[in-house]
Amino acid sequence: MGIAPVIPAPRDLVEEQHRDIDRFERAIDQYLGGEIGEDVFRVIRLNNGVYGQRQGGTNQMVRIKLPAGTITPEQLDLMGRLSEEYSRGWGHITTRQNIQIHFVELTKVPDVMRELARAGLTSREACGDTVRNVMACHLAGACPHEVLDVTPWAEATFEHFVRNPLGQRLPRKFKINFSGCSTDCGQAMFNDVGVIAATRTLADGSVESGFRVYIAGGLGATPHPALALEPFTAREDLLPTVESVLRVFDQTGNRDNKLRARLKWVVDQLGIDELRRRVLKVRHTLPASSSWPGGVPELVTKVGDAPAGRSSTSESTEVGQGVSVALTPRDPYARWLASSVVRGAANHTVSALAHAHLGDITASQFRSLAAIQREFGADVRLSNRQNVVFRGLGDGQLPALYARLEAIGMARPGAELARDVVACPGADTCNIAVTQSRGLAKAIGDALEEEGLAEVGGVRINISGCTNSCGQHHAADIGFFGAERRAHGKSAPGYQMLLGGYVGQEQIHFGDKATRLPAKAAPQATVRVIRRFAAERAAGETFRAWLDRSGGAAAVGASLKDLDVFPTPDERPDFYTDYDETGPFSGEVGDSECAV
Repeated sequence: MGIAPVIPAPRDLVEEQHRDIDRFERAIDQYLGGEIGEDVFRVIRLNNGVYGQRQGGTNQMVRIKLPAGTITPEQLDLMGRLSEEYSRGWGHITTRQNIQIHFVELTKVPDVMRELARAGLTSREACGDTVRNVMACHLAGACPHEVLDVTPWAEATFEHFVRNPLGQRLPRKFKINFSGCSTDCGQAMFNDVGVIAATRTLADGSVESGFRVYIAGGLGATPHPALALEPFTAREDLLPTVESVLRVFDQTGNRDNKLRARLKWVVDQLGIDELRRRVLKVRHTLPASSSWPGGVPELVTKVGDAPAGRSSTSESTEVGQGVSVALTPRDPYARWLASSVVRGAANHTVSALAHAHLGDITASQFRSLAAIQREFGADVRLSNRQNVVFRGLGDGQLPALYARLEAIGMARPGAELARDVVACPGADTCNIAVTQSRGLAKAIGDALEEEGLAEVGGVRINISGCTNSCGQHHAADIGFFGAERRAHGKSAPGYQMLLGGYVGQEQIHFGDKATRLPAKAAPQATVRVIRRFAAERAAGETFRAWLDRSGGAAAVGASLKDLDVFPTPDERPDFYTDYDETGPFSGEVGDSECAV
């Protein structure tokens, strides 16, 4: 398969990107000079992919869009250099396949943007009320189960909407995800538009490949499952359909109340049947629009979207949530093979995962990953579980790849295992996070390692520092979101535990509330649940099936109630200090830029 070719952006798009950067640089000068108010500058800043940080002042987070999670060796090298020259020596993979660089001085952001532009990247519309990064399954084009390779579809969708006038001042953010099959590793089922490759049998008996489109999904404080738009969407109708959904959202979204402005609230307002009717009506007349995207995108026609296909000579690796990975070998390399390698495509290539702890990658690791990608001629994607996936490999390359990853600390068996905890940045840098979600993630990982449970398969743990679900806690087997607690007259960090979240087979179950916990008791609660699951599950039983058989989240949560106790501050002062903090806990948060 090899490294995916970088298709140069059209000249006019390159020029427009540089004009964007020049405008943003002027806006910074006007803002610092008092000519532009904070409210106006915030919108400009967010539309350019720049968030303010909890630290205040001119500390900024720059979010870099990577459509479908694709990244080249040159871009990996650049991430390393940017994180050293403009930040603190590391970058962060998000659950939406972006890379974030934190602690960038505001006046230096245009320099970062120009560096990105030279490498074919942008931060444009990575934040704000815009079309966000277009995601795709990290195995698209290499998965043995896929119907179509959705990579070029995701990239064509990104190209159509970036800087598109339709998406500059939406009622709220708009998220698009692609999956190549119903396993839904791309997590289409909780997005504004979720696209899943599918087939239908025609009257003459032939089989047509196309899509099922789901709309109005979302997480946040009030999660909502995406709902089917129509039974089948033909390939030539896909991009016009996405644009039609966006247009209806722009027309009907709530512009008076940002907390009820996502597409999921339009369903509450109009009903799903009326929303479907409006979308299909807009699509019918869309060819008359100057922005009509046409039929099958040129990019898809150029590079193709044929599926990788199953091998006729080998077993296909299971993928998706709930897959039980059994690590019986003692040899570290064999354990890595068992948990981190996907094989079974008809072209006999394999994919291998490099584990990025908490989604963090140091500058040195970025450069090493670039060197590895070049050495092995691999295609690389970022996953929505904050890892790095090397694709297009041969079996003979795996021992050398493992050795290279081991040397940089990224060969730990992690895929689908309990230790692979996902967390948002939390109160490290986020203005509205209540708790240190990353600190809890590390504490849970350490507790599982100590108890010998870190390599239990079929369990996903996700943590958010507030209710907004940037850590996607609703969709995990075990989820936590941060909250302030009061005990003995003092504020203390706490979490709500949820159990049973599941995404797959074109359906989604959001986790149900199990129990509240002090932050310092959450690791022990996780240990108890995973220990019980590992001991009680039947062969091949998923976490969700075990949970249902065990009485559900409320019943399992009741068995943890003894952990929902705050000792007095004198007995356990650590219960009143959050992870990675030294002073007393404070639940104060800043202004939300997520709802601006």
